[in-house]
Amino acid sequence: MKVLKYSVFASVLFALPALADPVFGVWKTAPDGLGFAHVSMAPCGDAICATILQTFDMAGQPASMPDGPELIGTQVLWDMQPAGAGRYTNGKIYQPSTKRTFASKMQVSEDILTVSGCLGPICERQTWTRVSQP
Repeated sequence: MKVLKYSVFASVLFALPALADPVFGVWKTAPDGLGFAHVSMAPCGDAICATILQTFDMAGQPASMPDGPELIGTQVLWDMQPAGAGRYTNGKIYQPSTKRTFASKMQVSEDILTVSGCLGPICERQTWTRVSQP
């Protein structure tokens, strides 16, 4: 009986790392007039960050920003903290097309991620869609 208890405990303990945060994975950003990106949402320290994996033109072909720096590898979201019930707060988001950084929050619901960039009390939202899970 003791062996069974320890086996169950060990199974649960080793399964915990597999319970990834529902926001982790690859997401397609909303188009911004020039194109869109695939970003990887992953842990960074005790927060959540997103890094550009690939950029695409409006036709969906791999591309880079015209007359701009290479964006692959650029961190576009950081310091995001889980707040429960699929909500995340206290983050920052970088908008490459304007080269500006905004306060950010987000909400995940299955394969839809609503990302907000805020300047003071005024927020604008984008809807990102899941490409893949980790």
